[in-house]
Amino acid sequence: MLLVRDLNSGYGSGTVLHGLSLEVRTGQALAVLGRNGVGKTTLLSTLMGLVRPRQGSVRLDGRELAGCRPDQISRAGMALVPQGRRIWPPVTVHEHLRLACRVSRRGQNWPIPRLYELFPGLAARRNQPAGQLSGGEQQMLAICRALATGPSLILLDEPSEGLAPAIVSHLAVAINEMVHSGLSVVIVEHNLRLAYAVASDVAVMVRGTVVHTAAVEDFSNDHQRAHQLLGVDA
Repeated sequence: MLLVRDLNSGYGSGTVLHGLSLEVRTGQALAVLGRNGVGKTTLLSTLMGLVRPRQGSVRLDGRELAGCRPDQISRAGMALVPQGRRIWPPVTVHEHLRLACRVSRRGQNWPIPRLYELFPGLAARRNQPAGQLSGGEQQMLAICRALATGPSLILLDEPSEGLAPAIVSHLAVAINEMVHSGLSVVIVEHNLRLAYAVASDVAVMVRGTVVHTAAVEDFSNDHQRAHQLLGVDA
């Protein structure tokens, strides 16, 4: 589904990603882990075209996307749920979804009624301005807005940030449902409990590149390696 090879990118004269490579299979959830400042958000921004790569390849479903504009990447089947949600406060929940909805090249596999089934709480607030939603509801809306574009791959940047444990558990159920539907997921997350609950594999970043990949089961049981790479116990 996603094949990234030798990716370099950064800001101004500074390079953040150094020859990064990873791959995601169809219907797989990959957790990208790492300490603060290793380039995880830059990776997602580069995949989505918000940061232009300086070198390397990004192929989605066999199509080369490195250097393409974000709208072209979106139409190719990639969607981003950014850190901080970035919803539009005056716009209602339903208007958010109507604006995002379109018939993709694969057909509209996440129509609005299905999105309301995924997060029933949003249906009850469909006519409410997004700025009046709780943090958890805004995160749900940001995910639904991305799904409404009909992606084959969704990028989630710290979806649990600032949320109560009960809401995080709800997100885990929803993300697993997305994966079971055949959607591929790349999740950047500091909450290891959420990452392990939704992902089958992990890729650990250090200084702008992936230094270790493993199945979640293996990595979560390797406490020494987790502490070495992340500074925390698995």
